[in-house]
Amino acid sequence: MQQRCIKASSLYLLRRASFKTERRSYDPKGHNGLGLLVPAILKFFHLPPLFSPVGLLMDVDAPLDFETEDLLLSQLGSAKKRSKRVIGLDDLVDDFYAEKSKNAKAEVKRANVRKRAISDDGDYHERDKEALLSKFVDECEKQWVVGNDRLLFQIHQVKEIVTEEEIPSWGLRVFGRQKALPASSPTPAIGNCNLLKCVVDNVIGPKFSSSEEETREFSERLLLNNWLTNLVLTSGSLEDSMALWTFHLLLYSPNENLQLAACDFWCSILLYGSEDNHIQFTWVPSYLELKDALEVYGYIWTFVTCNQKNDATDRAFDGPPRNLRLLLKVIAACCQSRIAHTIFSVAEVENLLGVVISFFLEHRLEGISLVLQECLVSILSFFTDDEWELSSKHVAEAIAGSIQKDLNCIRVVECISGLDMRSKHFRRELAYHLLIKFLNYKGDDAEELLRSVASINMKDKLCNFLHIYIYLVLADNWLLSNSLLEERPVLHTIWGSFLRNCSCQITCTDWRSYASKVRNKASYLLQFYQCEQKQ
Repeated sequence: MQQRCIKASSLYLLRRASFKTERRSYDPKGHNGLGLLVPAILKFFHLPPLFSPVGLLMDVDAPLDFETEDLLLSQLGSAKKRSKRVIGLDDLVDDFYAEKSKNAKAEVKRANVRKRAISDDGDYHERDKEALLSKFVDECEKQWVVGNDRLLFQIHQVKEIVTEEEIPSWGLRVFGRQKALPASSPTPAIGNCNLLKCVVDNVIGPKFSSSEEETREFSERLLLNNWLTNLVLTSGSLEDSMALWTFHLLLYSPNENLQLAACDFWCSILLYGSEDNHIQFTWVPSYLELKDALEVYGYIWTFVTCNQKNDATDRAFDGPPRNLRLLLKVIAACCQSRIAHTIFSVAEVENLLGVVISFFLEHRLEGISLVLQECLVSILSFFTDDEWELSSKHVAEAIAGSIQKDLNCIRVVECISGLDMRSKHFRRELAYHLLIKFLNYKGDDAEELLRSVASINMKDKLCNFLHIYIYLVLADNWLLSNSLLEERPVLHTIWGSFLRNCSCQITCTDWRSYASKVRNKASYLLQFYQCEQKQ
């Protein structure tokens, strides 16, 4: 094998050298000795001739025939090697992420182009707004300088502007400093209360000790477990000692569970049965009992405005009691049980109605507004039809005399939100008496009262739009669902004229407080009453 390789390499070098020598020194007539020697050597080794006469035209640096064959073989081998390669999953994943990266870069480029376009457009709009603002300021300066009279009027108008935040909102301080709670009522003794004595003798037996402490614990357990209510309803009577004890727990007990149980006890007792079949008892909660309890709670019978300052000691015990909602439930039950029990007189219920109305003016009682509404409806249903005509007027006059001309009068009227006939009538009556008081009207003619409201000049620079807004709301509550509009069409005409003046004579550039509210409210009411008249 080694000899064959040496022979092949030697022949390759010899053929290469002889061929190049032939090309440089070829003699066609055979005068060149080397040209004759090389063919003889090739013939001796049985090799083909290296060239022919046509081969004289070949390039000197061109590869030989056997070199070309070697190149083709090498290319064929590389092609075979490439064809054996298989595309794997990794190659597909790499191609996918490469394509995704290209798309992301292209999307970023497009977003940058859009942002530059938007920013250019925004800059254009900003410059446009700045130009308009500059033009508006120039016009205002020109208008401000024109005329000394107009300048003085505008200065006066700016000084008269009062923001709505500076006007105090509705609210009165109804509860002030609370007093010390009275001493607890003694627990009914076993010997003096037949109901307890019957339970002890028939259920517990002689093991029960009749000491005061054990009797109190036993009675409280009966009350908390609702057994006391069942015993009273079964027996059909309530003794005075038990009535006083349970009512005192309702008003002044520091235990909230006992207060709630006592409230349920009294509501069940008062609302049980009918006129012929009801619980018999000689002691009932009186108006004086409720009045004393309100004074202990800190109720202020002469109202105090919310912005009035009180000292630190008052603030420490300030505010309504926690069990006020329970007291309201018992008052409602007392008014609903008039058929079976006459607990309050008509005058006392009138006073209670004014007290409950005043509770709506206390911001700290907004959390029990639902209980207040239920109590208010129960009090209104206490009166008979004959009593109601006179009592509603008395209560409306009393409330109107104790409230100032501010947003509290609107709150008082709108808190009567019931849909029954009594609530609607009382809301109209209260709004009517408030209008009479604020306008200092001495007569009783509805047409003259409404004309005095409509005669207000909206263009007057000293016009108080807060008062006009109050008149507008009160007149609306007075005339809403009022038969006077059907009986006297002239009232509808006067009312419509006043609403048009409020909605048209007040410009949208009027900066005074409540001017926009008067205009918007009047526009709404004008459309409402026009639609109601067409129907």
